[in-house]
Amino acid sequence: MLTYTIRRVVLSIPTLLFIALVIFLLLQLAPGDPMAQVPLTVPPEVKEKMREALGLGAPWYVQFWKWLVQFFWIEPQVFIDWLFGTGLTDGAQRVISWQTRSPVMDIVVQRLPQTLWVVGLAYVVAFLIAIPVGIYSAYKQYSSFDQVGTFITMIGFSIPPFFTGPLLIVIFSVWLGWFPSIYDTTHEVNSWESFGYQIKQMIMPVMVLALQVTAQVSRFMRASMLDNLKQDYVRTARAKGLPERAVLLVHVLRNSMISVVTVIALAIPAIFGGAIITEVVFKVNGIGQLLITALFANDMPMVMTLTFIFALLIVVFNIIADVLYGVLDPRIRYD
Repeated sequence: MLTYTIRRVVLSIPTLLFIALVIFLLLQLAPGDPMAQVPLTVPPEVKEKMREALGLGAPWYVQFWKWLVQFFWIEPQVFIDWLFGTGLTDGAQRVISWQTRSPVMDIVVQRLPQTLWVVGLAYVVAFLIAIPVGIYSAYKQYSSFDQVGTFITMIGFSIPPFFTGPLLIVIFSVWLGWFPSIYDTTHEVNSWESFGYQIKQMIMPVMVLALQVTAQVSRFMRASMLDNLKQDYVRTARAKGLPERAVLLVHVLRNSMISVVTVIALAIPAIFGGAIITEVVFKVNGIGQLLITALFANDMPMVMTLTFIFALLIVVFNIIADVLYGVLDPRIRYD
């Protein structure tokens, strides 16, 4: 298993490099100029110097190579400097945002906690709801609970976040007045009252993100459980007199999780993609809103870095899903 994991990590390097190249070329073809927002009173020679300072005068392959060195070599050293107090990157050129003129990764680190609070809690809520619902729906197939669950999951599949978000705002903020419609990222939790407000402002963004993940995972969980409940080993376990709870939660659940683990692993980067829309709707000052702002400002280093981070998450969690196959099923071996 360790050899397989190392081999997958090594093979993922050219994949990530190819993804980075494709993203960079697509951004090069995109219309827009970061100097378009410069006032018309700025002389042309000053604009040209500004373009050179931003690295816009170099050929595309030079810009791409510079970004690769900065992202894969300099930024990890910046993290080491922060961790151990060393000075490996003194005077080194980092990935700089065209919009804010500050290091991109510093801005990402500042925004990431807000996204992780919402996305992480949404994933935990979705997982805690989806697995039990999928198990019970399969065990009580065609029951009233199963039919209601199927109806709700179809709604979760069908309605996108850009519709669910405003709908919840209209219902719970405008009509009922229960929750705030805007997420206050400057809010500090220093008392029980402030903690209650923090919970209130997180409920709607978490509900929007958790709805789709819950629908997806619960349906896969139900289908996998139904497939395993018909297997011979289940009849054998019941014939030996094992309690129904042990048959269901020990034998059937473990085998069912083998196919569901891919959905669960890939749902993590997917929920980050859904957070882009959700953060814009609820004004969450996270990396999703940062990406949208960078797109409107033609901030190519910021867009390049954020989109590559999303691609990196997908590759990493694909590897994690493959490794978990062998953990859940001893019969699976990667030789």
